Amino acid sequence: MIHSKQIKLSKIILAIVLIGFVVISLYPFIYMILTSFTQKRVMTASFDFSTMDLRNYENLLSNFPILTYIRNSVIVVACACFFNVVIATLAGYAFAKKKFPFKEGIFWIYLATLMMPGQVILIPVFTIMKNMGLLNTYPSLFTVILDAFGVFLMRQFMEGIPDELIESARMDGCGEFKIFTRIILPLSKPVVISLVVFTFITSWNDFIWPLVMITHDEMKTLTLGLSMLQNNYVSNYGLVMAGATLAFLFPFILYCFLQRKFVEGIALSGIKG
Repeated sequence: MIHSKQIKLSKIILAIVLIGFVVISLYPFIYMILTSFTQKRVMTASFDFSTMDLRNYENLLSNFPILTYIRNSVIVVACACFFNVVIATLAGYAFAKKKFPFKEGIFWIYLATLMMPGQVILIPVFTIMKNMGLLNTYPSLFTVILDAFGVFLMRQFMEGIPDELIESARMDGCGEFKIFTRIILPLSKPVVISLVVFTFITSWNDFIWPLVMITHDEMKTLTLGLSMLQNNYVSNYGLVMAGATLAFLFPFILYCFLQRKFVEGIALSGIKG
């Protein structure tokens, strides 16, 4: 009886601790949303709910080309997700199931590029883009998102697909394209969704690359455009937080819809946090 009471008490304490962590984690987001409805010039922890209104959001829509920034971000994210999935699935399949000379060496050299900080290749990539005439274009924004991580993720998952399935399909007369589209891709759906979520968040929140690549206002992404809301001398933090709330809303909605498949894909690919 005493033992069961101790177990029950420990569960209650654990629940209280976990709830505390959840509150601490959610507080910045709640603070951001509440501040977006105020006209704060100084950051304080207090809120006057009677003065809250939608003026900041109206200001964003009327005085800033926020819809243009959102459109640019959506286009960049869509292109980044599409090309990253296509390249990663094809390359991952080749590295996992195909035999060719120096396969392991090529894969590890390719994987080693992940260890190189983006700031190191910033100037070379900018020079290449400039010489190719790609500055202030969508390709200059989404091509830098394509890296070895997606290939590594897909390869880790596809190695777990039984070779017998592929051999059985070959015996039934399926070509490589049918094997890839009818067997490999359907089985890889959870990890493909995980890759889409990773790519979406990375490209949506990217700030440094657009800052370097984009000089025309009509080509700015949402994160880059929101930096214009910060004044050098006086800041309306409510307006800044309204922009941050809009930027946060899109990836949050995506993750809410895909969270189950996202977690499943991470578990199946063998990636640990």
